[in-house]
Amino acid sequence: MGQLISFEGGDGAGKTTQIARLANWLDGLGVPVIRTREPGGTDEAEAIRTLLVAQKADWDPLAEAMLHYAARREHVEKRIRPALTSGTWVLCDRFYDSTIAYQCYGQGVALEDESALRQFAIGALRPDLTLLLDIPVAAGRDRTRDRRQSRYEEMNNDLHLRVREGFLAIAHREPERVTIIDAAEDPESVAAAVRAVVARRFDLS
Repeated sequence: MGQLISFEGGDGAGKTTQIARLANWLDGLGVPVIRTREPGGTDEAEAIRTLLVAQKADWDPLAEAMLHYAARREHVEKRIRPALTSGTWVLCDRFYDSTIAYQCYGQGVALEDESALRQFAIGALRPDLTLLLDIPVAAGRDRTRDRRQSRYEEMNNDLHLRVREGFLAIAHREPERVTIIDAAEDPESVAAAVRAVVARRFDLS
């Protein structure tokens, strides 16, 4: 079986950059690896992503969580599970912790409702390791200021503060799965920290 490693964090944390660096390192070690993202990862899930990030969308929070799990179900069944079964490692830019942080902590969906949706959509599947790239909200938003903004990036500062609190709450609740990485450091320092955690967790050299 392959390993599922999810990368979480607020906007501007550098998830895409760090996933690419870790994938290159694992590839150099001869580990079969794919990179993917949520919402997305399959044609159907990418279509749902378009609905979710559209700037004029105004979803009811529970409906939004349900859309995330519709996309996640497609992603898991058509890409993630087959890859893991074949022995391929999966590096995923966001997974269900983002739904908890954004829709529950950020938008007020009940945690028990998210848990029920998760069980129904993907069962007991969970990441083998989650790397939380943590950065203060103001610093992260400064990093994304000059790029095209998605609907989530344009949400107000108070929501982003609640989202960060949500991610940190998850990490403190599940320290055996979630490792916090200081994403405010330079990219090479963050990459070194990520490699160290992965090497230690999976006994790689």
